[in-house]
Amino acid sequence: MIKVGFAAFYLIYAETLNWVVPDFHLDVCDFLEDYGSLGLLMMPRGHGKSTILDIYNAWKLYSNPNHLILHQGATDPDAYKVSRGTEQVLERHPLCQIYGFKKARGETQKWWCSGSTDVRHGSIHARGILSNVTGSRANEIQNDDVEVPGNIGTPEAREKLRYRLSEQSFILIPGGQKLFVGTPHTHDSLYTHIKKLGAKCLVLKMYEDEKRFENISEAITSFEPIYIFSGISTQAKLLRNGIDYQYVKQGNIYKVILTEQHYLIDIYGEALWPDRFTPEVMEERRKECRTVNEWDSQYQLHAKPVGDIRLDPDKLIPYDVEPIIKRANGQYYMMLGERRIVGITCRWDPASGKKKSDASSVALVLHDDLGNKYWHRSIELTGEVIKTSEDGVIEGGQVWQLCNLIEQYHVPKVVIESNGIGEFAPSSLKGALKARKLRCGVDAKHSVKSKNVRILEAIEGPLVSGLMWAHISVLDSEQGENTSRQYKQMQQFNPAITEQEDDHLDSLAGAVVESPERIGKLHRQTEANPSVNWRENSGSIEAALDFEH
Repeated sequence: MIKVGFAAFYLIYAETLNWVVPDFHLDVCDFLEDYGSLGLLMMPRGHGKSTILDIYNAWKLYSNPNHLILHQGATDPDAYKVSRGTEQVLERHPLCQIYGFKKARGETQKWWCSGSTDVRHGSIHARGILSNVTGSRANEIQNDDVEVPGNIGTPEAREKLRYRLSEQSFILIPGGQKLFVGTPHTHDSLYTHIKKLGAKCLVLKMYEDEKRFENISEAITSFEPIYIFSGISTQAKLLRNGIDYQYVKQGNIYKVILTEQHYLIDIYGEALWPDRFTPEVMEERRKECRTVNEWDSQYQLHAKPVGDIRLDPDKLIPYDVEPIIKRANGQYYMMLGERRIVGITCRWDPASGKKKSDASSVALVLHDDLGNKYWHRSIELTGEVIKTSEDGVIEGGQVWQLCNLIEQYHVPKVVIESNGIGEFAPSSLKGALKARKLRCGVDAKHSVKSKNVRILEAIEGPLVSGLMWAHISVLDSEQGENTSRQYKQMQQFNPAITEQEDDHLDSLAGAVVESPERIGKLHRQTEANPSVNWRENSGSIEAALDFEH
């Protein structure tokens, strides 16, 4: 039997079917032939990923009939497509026909090729990622688009997916290979984790060069603008050079001049497969995407959810300055940089630390006289709610940690959510304040409104209005990750889900609404313009009064 490399095997099959093979398909062939023990292949929708995988599986079995492949998709039917596709390649490939190499026995879910000597484990075993594959063995495990909205919509679903993937370690024969293929569907994408594990990666975006702008009529890029899109979904439009815009090259940069201002502009270089994905095709696909995130994840392969982000943390305005107490004219006042702080609100949402309970979260928010809100601290209290010495004196616990925050920022009042264990938290905090000799009000409030409604009503308005600031301690992770838990909770917040990680958002929402809204001095600089009194009256009447005693 003649042994050939995968690229040659692929080209022979493509010539048989009269395919026109783009150059990047050969790059994929080279990658699959030598991706090592862990590989990640990411390609946009419609670029032949599944077809190449079918031919690759046939080549692996042609090269070694005893090779065992476990192919897992999002569901059983998804995995069966590759199983049938591989079988078809074996039937039609010229090299397989010459040597009589084909499927020998078995069904779509599990089958053996001719020459296989393994009687227990099929040459191809195709199952969904959530199906039971206990007892299977494989030289190569393929995870093909296992990350889809249906199995990552909730924290529990994401955890179940990660657990199923971890089970593959017991299935893979030592020295075997594990391949991941797909497109991201969330910020906390599985594929981001695979990259961090050191996988060999081949990521082919629809447009390698890209630049996004908002509310502009001119733009500058470091690459030649080939495609310029405006808007998304039904409002999407592919702009035409010479009609909707023109550009000039100035040294190493390109200046794009639009005929009118657009709220969202995406500028791209050349496409990955321009012969197939023409400008007209991509304009239609852009219109079919409901959100910018869906476009970015499925075509530009950015780790984003396919739906809208209701609380976009990128709209938070970061700052890195601490409040300072000053004294003037016999009065104390607080300054945050050049802004005068007129209020501090603090919200504590106690938690007991049980397995499925939220973290015991505290949010500290500063308010200036212009209506800005500064999310200055967002911390998790740990350990017992209250810790006492042998003689009953309070000396630690969550309330003690909260007292440290109160003392540092001169917090005048703390509001405690009294649901659950919060019923006795106020008295515990009062005892700790007395022990620390701190003066601070304690107010207990019982929440009856839906948590998701509370969060949206309190945070969404200031966030989209540009009034929400966040200290870098809130945005940066202490564990060395790129983003903090608070940042991720905003990214992943879904109003339709009741059980999700939102403890920091809940405490923030409570702190935001505790302070009255201020319209600010900037809105009080003009006099009111009185309108004409058009309502009917009885006129003026003079009358003499004579009171007798």
